[in-house]
Amino acid sequence: MNSITFLHPYFFYFLLVLLPMIGWYIWKHKSAQASLQISSLKGFSKAPVSWKVYARHLPFVFRSLAIVFLIIVLARPQSTNSSRNVITEGIDIVMTLDISSSMEALDFKPNRLEAAKDVASEFMSARENDKIGLVIFAGESFTQCPLTTDKAVLVNLTHDIKTRMVEDGTAIGLGLATAVNRIKDSQAKSKVIILLTDGVNNRGEVAPLTAAEIAKTFGIRVYTIGVGSKGMAQIPVQTPYGTRYVEEEVKIDEPMMKEIAETTGGQYFRATNKNSLKKIYEEIDQMEKTKIEVKEYTKRSEEYLIFAILAAIFIVAEVFIKTTILRNLP
Repeated sequence: MNSITFLHPYFFYFLLVLLPMIGWYIWKHKSAQASLQISSLKGFSKAPVSWKVYARHLPFVFRSLAIVFLIIVLARPQSTNSSRNVITEGIDIVMTLDISSSMEALDFKPNRLEAAKDVASEFMSARENDKIGLVIFAGESFTQCPLTTDKAVLVNLTHDIKTRMVEDGTAIGLGLATAVNRIKDSQAKSKVIILLTDGVNNRGEVAPLTAAEIAKTFGIRVYTIGVGSKGMAQIPVQTPYGTRYVEEEVKIDEPMMKEIAETTGGQYFRATNKNSLKKIYEEIDQMEKTKIEVKEYTKRSEEYLIFAILAAIFIVAEVFIKTTILRNLP
């Protein structure tokens, strides 16, 4: 938040000089005698009053304002920009997202993958002070975005995710291992992986529980999320005659997902629709709050220039009016 402060506020005591100036000006005008004296003013009682009668006070007003602004300049006004108090800092998070073809199932609206992307984007945008990365996997895995604080870039890369970006399949262990590799060297106080999948591990050279043990070694907590409704779900299948929708049983290796979470000190969640998935991320968000002490900083900028310009304008205005409009002729 920006605010104006003064480095030398004691200069404002000079404003007291205006009091005798104003008193002297009033006394001078009340005691002033006309150069030409006449016995009566009755003949001038109906004469129009010129605007110059009122304008004769402008030079004094301009001089007074110039003094005020010069005193403000001497007091050195500065704009102050102070840091915010941060309470959710020191956490690095890697989102690990399944993009296998089964994530196109329609039990989530519009489908599992799009629902997962939307909810994950909201979660990432809300974590303003944390570094977050993104790993995607199917039959293979790769890093879609390394750890970053640039949430705009992260969200855009999340929206670009589609199924079939890599070979199809569900390599949960490989996806988790890639995420561990991305976050293991982090110096953050807390390291977290959020692993979301809708299937059973059937590809990859790394077993999921082996990857979980590696995560535990590096002090990484893994929150696992299984997405999919109970029972059957419609999945689009491409055929020579176009897209067809077939009913398939939802199979999630929940015992394995729970064991991964328990091994690393995390927790397993099951999401059966988009709303429940959103609540899961909200719960994780509340659990992963770390209060740390942050040194406050203050950035100051000099703001005297506008007041110096105003003082100069009023000085020039006083001189101009006295030498032109209100010029006294001998």
